[in-house]
Amino acid sequence: MNLKEIQQLIDMINNSDIGEAIIEEADFKITLKRSSSLPAAQAPVQPITQAIAQPVAQQPTATEPREKSEPSAPANDGLTEIRSPIVGTFYRSPTPEAEPFVNVQDTIENGQTLCIIEAMKLMNEIESDYSGTLVEIMVENGQPVEYDQPLFLIKP
Repeated sequence: MNLKEIQQLIDMINNSDIGEAIIEEADFKITLKRSSSLPAAQAPVQPITQAIAQPVAQQPTATEPREKSEPSAPANDGLTEIRSPIVGTFYRSPTPEAEPFVNVQDTIENGQTLCIIEAMKLMNEIESDYSGTLVEIMVENGQPVEYDQPLFLIKP
């Protein structure tokens, strides 16, 4: 990990609600803590684990509008949220020219790739743990995402 990557991590922590992040990569470990007026016992702590990633030829850059089905279904109507397992940048497709992995109203299968989250220049494919119909994409393409942030709503 180089100095530029560490600075990017510091910027992500400063622009989020995360109080502490622990990053481990091979023989390298870094702990980033935000100074807080809260006592240590009350400050949020969310460890980040680096997922195994497959490199993608080109990083998507286009921003697309948020997709919703009509009408938007409330989250408490038996819908399942798929949340981000890491902090990073959300991408709907493997390259800017490629079709998105999924669209609203698509039938989703368990294990199907839904998106990519770029973290520390690694492209992490996010797969569904559920089968069903995609009801809503809750994040725009190219948008930064937080750990445990809802990304998709699926109707089982």
